[in-house]
Amino acid sequence: MKIAILTSGGDSAGMNAVVRAVVKVGILKGCETWVVREGYEGLVRGNTEALSEQSLDEEPVDLPDNTSPDGTSFNLIHNLRFGDGDLLKDGTGDHPGTRSLKGRYIVRVGFDDVRAWFAEGGTLIGTARSKTFRTPEGRLQAAYNMIKEGLDALVVCGGDGSLTGADVFRAEWPKLVEALQSEGRITAEKAKLHAHLRIVGLVGSIDNDMSMTDLTIGAPTALHRICEAIDNINSTATSHSRAFVLEVMGRHCGWLALLAGVSGGADFIFIPERPPTSESWEDEMCECIHRHREVGKRKTIVIVAEGATDRDLNPIKADHVKDVLTERLGLDTRVTTLGHTQRGGRPCAYDRVLPTLQGMEAVETLLEATPTSPSYMIGIQENKITRVPLMEAVAMTRAVSAAIEAKDFEKAMSYRDPEFKESFEGFLKISTLDQEKVPEEQRMRVALMHMGAPAGGMNAATRAAVRYCIRHGHTPIAVHNGFRGLLDDEVHELSWLGVDSWTARGGSELGTNRTLPSVDLDIQFVAHHGGGQETLSCFPHSNGSDTSLNALVDACDAIKQSASASRNRVFVVETQGGKCGYLATVGALATGASLVYTPEQGMDLDTLRRDVRFLKTRYKLDAKGRSEGRLVIKNEVASQVYTTDVMQKMLKEEGGTLFDARSASLGHTLQGGVPSPMDRARAVRLSLKCMAFLEREHVKLLQQPVKARHATPDSAAIITIQSSSLKWVPVQEMVAHADMQNRRGKNPWWANIKELAELLAGRPQLIGIHSKDLAQYE
Repeated sequence: MKIAILTSGGDSAGMNAVVRAVVKVGILKGCETWVVREGYEGLVRGNTEALSEQSLDEEPVDLPDNTSPDGTSFNLIHNLRFGDGDLLKDGTGDHPGTRSLKGRYIVRVGFDDVRAWFAEGGTLIGTARSKTFRTPEGRLQAAYNMIKEGLDALVVCGGDGSLTGADVFRAEWPKLVEALQSEGRITAEKAKLHAHLRIVGLVGSIDNDMSMTDLTIGAPTALHRICEAIDNINSTATSHSRAFVLEVMGRHCGWLALLAGVSGGADFIFIPERPPTSESWEDEMCECIHRHREVGKRKTIVIVAEGATDRDLNPIKADHVKDVLTERLGLDTRVTTLGHTQRGGRPCAYDRVLPTLQGMEAVETLLEATPTSPSYMIGIQENKITRVPLMEAVAMTRAVSAAIEAKDFEKAMSYRDPEFKESFEGFLKISTLDQEKVPEEQRMRVALMHMGAPAGGMNAATRAAVRYCIRHGHTPIAVHNGFRGLLDDEVHELSWLGVDSWTARGGSELGTNRTLPSVDLDIQFVAHHGGGQETLSCFPHSNGSDTSLNALVDACDAIKQSASASRNRVFVVETQGGKCGYLATVGALATGASLVYTPEQGMDLDTLRRDVRFLKTRYKLDAKGRSEGRLVIKNEVASQVYTTDVMQKMLKEEGGTLFDARSASLGHTLQGGVPSPMDRARAVRLSLKCMAFLEREHVKLLQQPVKARHATPDSAAIITIQSSSLKWVPVQEMVAHADMQNRRGKNPWWANIKELAELLAGRPQLIGIHSKDLAQYE
């Protein structure tokens, strides 16, 4: 099969990771892979340069001695590179010279042509909104160009408009082929050979506005850019006691504005799905912000989605919000329009992992497609990569806009995923001073403490819990330094304003340690799981894991740059994680590491021997003069014998003149600095559910006779995310899912990612080249 991939519509971080995954997995599955420059416009233009003038012959590859590649190894070797990868990456394709992409919009690429693409923002193959493709004549020409190049399948990464165009193209395909044959532009043989077109779509959209998927490619990175801006603005806003109005993208979807409001500690937000409830939004906003100022708050942050309206669908613009704050509250107000800065920059960790997994699934979908199967959209739901009928997802997405146009805002909210509604309700609870006090006899004094290692999101969770307590009439008590602080009476009451700036703070404001009580205190409690290690299999996302993963990605990007600049250097990067390999495993996929070692799989001499041979083969296959740095990621306790220092010396010795080796131990830097937006938002959501659990259990306890009151096993719980829902799991049940001796989950969801990461590096195939040589060690 010949697979082509194009990116269309607005660019988004993660598109390059999709292209990289489709190309690499397509080749490993025995396919030829092509990229289409400039989206659908490139498909219409096709290749006008004669192939003889600019040869697309594969660059020669010098195989190591005594090799006999076969099967997938053979396909990898003969699809290693075609010479246009650097032209695409460097943006020099249209520069006149000895080799150029001028006149070529459908370009064949190899395994190495897309190396390191996933760390680049935007889309290296270009994108454009094509008016020509929207016409029947344009689609006819696009079909001709695909058939001329022998293409059988098309992967489209873009928004709902791009995916709709893909489905229309596929539906019209039989008629387009028939028309081309009747015009004499293709032969009957070619018409029969290309009678059907296989198409799969992936959603590239920073707005996260597609239904039937929990997250779209580019949205997490855009959220990072917005929260970075808010964090920077907070300091100057506080210094001058100013108000700032931030306009963010989101014409029909308020996900960016909502999550930025939760993660950035905004005072007020405007989103399309839920306009202010009162007739006058100006009065509602001013009342909220005036109360914040009355309690002593020095800064004000208001976030406006570009598609925000009032209940009568009148647009709400940032400049108008600024005028209202200035004239009615007398605030020194500034407007900041983030614009296209939200699209740019390096992809965050999530926008490397998710597009990679979805790109791999896209290839599998094409290989399994039949003429009668629908066009599928690859998404993610309940932490699993999914296939859903493309047009069903598009129809559901457009239903949201229709509901907003009809002023049916409840229906519009219902079309969003459950987390969207919970996040909005959570924002109201932590950003306003409204009172919802429970009856006095049900009010509690709630102790808040941090235990174990510090993790990103701990302070955001504490802030949310404190404000929930105050809103409901409870008293929040800070316990410093964990149970040791409780023993030493290091406690004090927290205030609404006192925790205002905690959202963006890393580490633990309360202080933490690992001291545990040795007796049963008979206290009702709910645990909010944090840590960068994903140690519980019943909890697929622990707070701090995203922050740690992004810290690892940032460090590895810098290390890889050094490794490449130093000419063919391998870095052994040691990560934290204890006896849990989550950070090393998922980090390897996010950083493009060649090898990964974890405690779960362990290490032995045979494995190391194979891996050394793989690296030597990999460097021998590189283009001459190419400076290539590679990463080996190793968990800190993957082996007690083959330590990081031993590995580095072994690789340095065995690399000889092919490659050098160095090591870097990241240590506690992986606990992160500023928490990631995803960790902040998740912390708030979980923290509020924790507080609701305590209220419920407290009411149950009050219903018991005074002398018979005691805490039941169910009243000690840990809150978890299972599928897309939040559930409380009794600690006793959690213990059953955990390997307590090794402090990790028994059936982690990420267990097979190690194989995927090494597959994308070509390890299984290149080891296969040496199968005869390795036989003596079997």
